[in-house]
Amino acid sequence: MGRPRRVVILGAAGRDFHNFNTVFRDSDDDVVVAFTATQIPNIAGRAYPPGLAGSRYPQGIPIVPESELSDLIAREDVDVAVFAYSDVPHTRVMHVASQCLAAGADFLLQSAKHTMLPSSVPVIAVTAVRTGAGKSQTTRYIARMLRDMGKRVVAVRHPMPYGDLERQACQRFADYSDLDRHECTIEEREEYEPHIDNGAVVYAGVDYAQILAAAEQEADVILWDGGNNDLPFFAPDLHIVVADPLRAGDEETYHPGETNVRMADLVVVNKCDSATEEAVAAVEASVRRLNPGATVLRADSPVTVDDEAAVVGRRVVVVEDGPTLTHGSMSWGAGVVGARAAGAADIVDPSPYAVGSLAATYAQYPNARGVLPAMGYGDAQVADLAATIEATPCDVVVSGTPIDLGRVLTVSKPVVRARYDLRERDPGRLEAAVRKALEGA
Repeated sequence: MGRPRRVVILGAAGRDFHNFNTVFRDSDDDVVVAFTATQIPNIAGRAYPPGLAGSRYPQGIPIVPESELSDLIAREDVDVAVFAYSDVPHTRVMHVASQCLAAGADFLLQSAKHTMLPSSVPVIAVTAVRTGAGKSQTTRYIARMLRDMGKRVVAVRHPMPYGDLERQACQRFADYSDLDRHECTIEEREEYEPHIDNGAVVYAGVDYAQILAAAEQEADVILWDGGNNDLPFFAPDLHIVVADPLRAGDEETYHPGETNVRMADLVVVNKCDSATEEAVAAVEASVRRLNPGATVLRADSPVTVDDEAAVVGRRVVVVEDGPTLTHGSMSWGAGVVGARAAGAADIVDPSPYAVGSLAATYAQYPNARGVLPAMGYGDAQVADLAATIEATPCDVVVSGTPIDLGRVLTVSKPVVRARYDLRERDPGRLEAAVRKALEGA
């Protein structure tokens, strides 16, 4: 062309920044003119700061809404659009591709091979077919297993940088005060707090080369705790993928979940205690067709309620993990399972009483009606969540999120936690795979 390629990276404040850092930041052959943003609120309208973008971008890089994509391609004479976010149907990916091609830009999907960072210590990666399949409980299960082996374990979480990006370049979480110090959102707390409860140090942020270097200094094993259904950022010695038979078929129809299945060393078909045998068998058959070499095992996702006596015979509102209901497209989760098992008289639909941003969430994700998504990307959303709980005519709140909601909001109604874990149907197989991977690392 006689000039550097002009690039726009389509993202959601995660994979997009990582691809830029690993592939484009120091490339003289490319100039990134913008990021676009979707899925996550309050990201568009900001900039990827100069301190992270590097010397070639002294003004930083603007982040614009994906809704402006066609105009952006024309206005900035974009040569190539890089798709860099996750948990979207294959048809959605191709609709965006068609939009880019029609506007005059090539369309690019980057492979894990070109974006994964090598580690000097063994890496076990846990990813998934869809958001809400059970990555976090699987990671916690493996962390306990590794500690029982005498290993120092550090969990590295997929990015959720919703605040000051430069301050969030490399974050370390070892206790609850770190969550407050870094002003974590509810979604961040949902992912970090259970690891802290489990005795693990957690790293996350924006610059994963810096994060990896720090994590390597205190780990015998690094656990990559993936977000959505994204690909690992670190090259794994063992790649474990969690599949969800409550959404059977998604392993072949969602990006990049299908890629994860095809890359997997081991696939855990989770939630076998909630799904039908037909659905479980269908997922197993699909996985074996896509990746004949992968080990496939079954697991349950048992749910326990802290205080069943507070729930039995009561009208409850259920709070579920937000992303599982939004781009994860589920209509219920562990909270509903726990409330029903504990004998709740009625699960009250909170959507008619939704306040502010929660009303907008239901409008965008009608599948979430019936339960309350724990949307908390900022103080205003946390306040809306509390106000919606107070307005809903119920006796008790059953919280299926992985955190103690009482640490981030105050409501007049009692809050009972529903907790979930991983239980292998054939105990020992996962540990055998982990030991084998560590021996070969």
